[in-house]
Amino acid sequence: MAKEITNNEIQQVAHNNASNILGAPRITEKAAMGTSDGVYTFNVSLSANKIQIKQAVKALYNVEAVKINTIRQRPTERNFRGRKGMAKAYKKALVYLKEGDSIEL
Repeated sequence: MAKEITNNEIQQVAHNNASNILGAPRITEKAAMGTSDGVYTFNVSLSANKIQIKQAVKALYNVEAVKINTIRQRPTERNFRGRKGMAKAYKKALVYLKEGDSIEL
């Protein structure tokens, strides 16, 4: 017999998936200026698309995203103590919220 899945278990799985997609908010001077206009900046998974990011914001913060812009930074070559290395690639998302919605960071 198959085990019945409760609604609470479904919500927990959705929350775990959302937290894998949506990383920490980016706390920078430029990002802080956007929060007054309802624009929040997050680090996101490199494989995440705009639809998944929108669903993750809804699941984690219970707010409605109107628009999502994504920026992908390629890995760059860096010098550290005379040795060459690579800085990691990352992806960030600019999340525009519906008028009146806000996220407490």
